[in-house]
Amino acid sequence: MSTNKSVAKSATVISFATLLSRILGFIRDIVIARLFGVYVYAQAFVIAFRIPNLFRDFIGEGATNAAFVPVFSEYQHKRSKEEFWELANVVLNLLFVALAIITLLGVIFSPVIVRLIAPGFVESPQKFWATVELNRYIFPYILLISLAAYSMGLLNSLRHFAIPAFAPCLLNISIIVFALMFGEGIKGLALGVLVGGVLQLAVQIPVLYQKGFRFKLPKTFNHPGARTIGRLMLPRVLSSSIYQLNNFVDSIFGSLSFIVGEGGVAVLYFSYRLIQFPLGLFSTALSQAILPTFSTQVLEENHENLKRTLSWGLRATFFVMIPASVAFMVLAKPMVTTLFGGGKFDQYSAGATAGALLFYSIGLFAYGGTRLLQSCFFALKDTVTPTKISGLALVMNIILNAALMFSMKISGIALATSISGIISFTVLSILLEKRIGDFGSRKIIFSALRILLASLCMGAVCYFLSHKLVGMNKFAQLGLEIFAGTLAYVLFCIIFRVREMKELWLWVSKKK
Repeated sequence: MSTNKSVAKSATVISFATLLSRILGFIRDIVIARLFGVYVYAQAFVIAFRIPNLFRDFIGEGATNAAFVPVFSEYQHKRSKEEFWELANVVLNLLFVALAIITLLGVIFSPVIVRLIAPGFVESPQKFWATVELNRYIFPYILLISLAAYSMGLLNSLRHFAIPAFAPCLLNISIIVFALMFGEGIKGLALGVLVGGVLQLAVQIPVLYQKGFRFKLPKTFNHPGARTIGRLMLPRVLSSSIYQLNNFVDSIFGSLSFIVGEGGVAVLYFSYRLIQFPLGLFSTALSQAILPTFSTQVLEENHENLKRTLSWGLRATFFVMIPASVAFMVLAKPMVTTLFGGGKFDQYSAGATAGALLFYSIGLFAYGGTRLLQSCFFALKDTVTPTKISGLALVMNIILNAALMFSMKISGIALATSISGIISFTVLSILLEKRIGDFGSRKIIFSALRILLASLCMGAVCYFLSHKLVGMNKFAQLGLEIFAGTLAYVLFCIIFRVREMKELWLWVSKKK
């Protein structure tokens, strides 16, 4: 329990920072939605920003979780400070050189990149060249965000979570300020991204210096720790590539406006941004905070502590993700209309986005659970298995997108993502159980069923209120529905004896 409390405290810090970042992110998305709707400049931003997000995943959640934190944690635990910082410098120099080359190539070949990611844009020269120009302007953000993610991994391995977790807030603030300053067009978006990237990196440098980091050119790049990181990173980069290829596949299908409707890529972006709120607030924070604990527990002779921590993490994930999923399904339209409605975000934009949100939310529990399972594989220094499963998910997503988009339009692409996500989570669970033994599957399933019952009852309350409170101010109505739904969920968790509710209460009241 003490280990779980330590992880929970770290996750709380990350969650608070992520909450602030998500709130600012919502404000950013509201600004973009009302300035641009789901039309030309909104679509250009979504596509142009997708490549930097690819590298943020490679070097952020990808390399940080799969390679940086496990290896840095091992060096911090077993080696001297000099050896730890020597490895940090070697990795930083290698990373900088590689990223500088990638950035230069990205600027040069921007038209090719846009054609590959959004082939449907070619039919509209204005949309295509706006995307190419914006992509060129913000491509250097790849270098900035990747170095910021590297700094985050280094600090996380030293159990410092606060500053790296708050850093993304600066990006959102920067985009909001510059977008409002310059209005419609790409200039404000480009400057906002670049300045935000500088700030995200700059804010972590003083903390690294305080912890003992001193930049220097290494005598040799042939470092055993760096080779280990490279060996662990390669499958994870392939895995992340496959994950991002899923997003690119969605962009390719979403750009085919003659099939799925106008604004498809922006519709998918805005709806998935809502899904990312509970994922970032809880699931990402938990998987990030729990990884150093996993990395330490795998060094023990048996895996009993690892299995207990994993079981607790999955049950905690379901406790949050399942009710969030039901709430999104029931309140999709009022959420989208309230948060994004206005300006150029018209009724068509709201209807299409709400439909995609509903079908994305079906797989919410699987998205969160998969991140936790992947963290466990990474701690076991197995990055190959998640890569294979990501490949399976990619194939399923392509097949399902092609099968569903004609009948369901843009919502079919969202449903395809949910189905492939659920299958991936199931397969990963089975493989991990074979690897470390039973980690309390029966207990997790019964807990999930109780949580589902409580969540369905909560959904009924939200549905009832959404039809009874018609005519109120839309912000007040949505706020009241969410508040009442939260209270209902707590009440039904007590009625159905959801153990995680009791554990949370005992932890908050400091009785345990």
